[in-house]
Amino acid sequence: MSPAAAVRGRLMAAEIAEQPRVWRRVLTRAVEPIAAAAARIAAAAPRFVLFAARGSSANAALYAKYLVEVVHGLPAGLVSPSATTVYGARPQLRDVLYVAVSQSGSSPDLVRCVEAARRQGALTLTVTNNPASALAGAAEMHVDMLAGPERSVAATKSYTAELLVLYLLFDRLRGGDGQHATPLPDVADRVLAGEVDAVAHRYRFAQRLITTGRGYSYATAREAALKLMETCYLSAQAFSGADLLHGPLATVDTQVPVLAVVPEGVAGRAMLPVLSRLAERRADIVGVGAGPIPDQLATRITLPGGIPQELSPLLEILPLQQLALQLAIARGGDPDKPRGLHKVTATL
Repeated sequence: MSPAAAVRGRLMAAEIAEQPRVWRRVLTRAVEPIAAAAARIAAAAPRFVLFAARGSSANAALYAKYLVEVVHGLPAGLVSPSATTVYGARPQLRDVLYVAVSQSGSSPDLVRCVEAARRQGALTLTVTNNPASALAGAAEMHVDMLAGPERSVAATKSYTAELLVLYLLFDRLRGGDGQHATPLPDVADRVLAGEVDAVAHRYRFAQRLITTGRGYSYATAREAALKLMETCYLSAQAFSGADLLHGPLATVDTQVPVLAVVPEGVAGRAMLPVLSRLAERRADIVGVGAGPIPDQLATRITLPGGIPQELSPLLEILPLQQLALQLAIARGGDPDKPRGLHKVTATL
């Protein structure tokens, strides 16, 4: 990498590399606030969980939706903030846990949503990187994600800190103590030592790209697509593997790279028919994960195995963050300064 290229993206690179330290901080310092929130939630015994979020935080919320449905057997959903802020809807929210997730805690629409949810009877919790933010103050409970200042426009360490906090919260609610997450920072150090330069070079001139995954890893696919769009200006679309097999499969050909997230466990096995159909269309596929990735794929980014399936998204996204960084630089851009984007976007 040239000296000029090394300067471009240095903030994003530093924050990607910082993630194992952030996770260690969460695993030690967030224990008590998470335990306190879990105790209050358990006492309320909600029958439904709603998540409110935007951008990368919405992908973290999607991950948590799977956690609630799979681990706790409760219905869960992602709210449409505009229903509250634009249309003025005020649904009845008794017996609902309402969780708002935001790196900055500064989004006015999320603040209004939490305030409205609280008035409508929901038990409200916020997860932010700023305990002094308006969003943190709007809810009955708050958990700090402890990511530290994030200066790069593209969210990296705050995204995985959200995943970890949400995992620890819902693990605590099922009687866990977070022990399965303890090895993750050391594993992440090994993952981040890997190289994705060859993949970045391969797709330097790509104009379109598809990401796909199933289950918990669908959130990874969505976050990867978002990172590639905002840093590389690619037209990147994320699909559940199941949805990809319907209409969107027709858009795949040899000129459209596919990043397929394939974890261990049931979600990885569920991706095998998807990979087979993509191979039939001679797609240029990159398999990412510790799952059963066929040898004939164009490229593989293999991750360490033995990680519980609900924690695999924390590791899966790391090389994809690195890919977005390296690809942006290879295309002559600066991922620290995406065109027309700002760290906090105000919406209604």
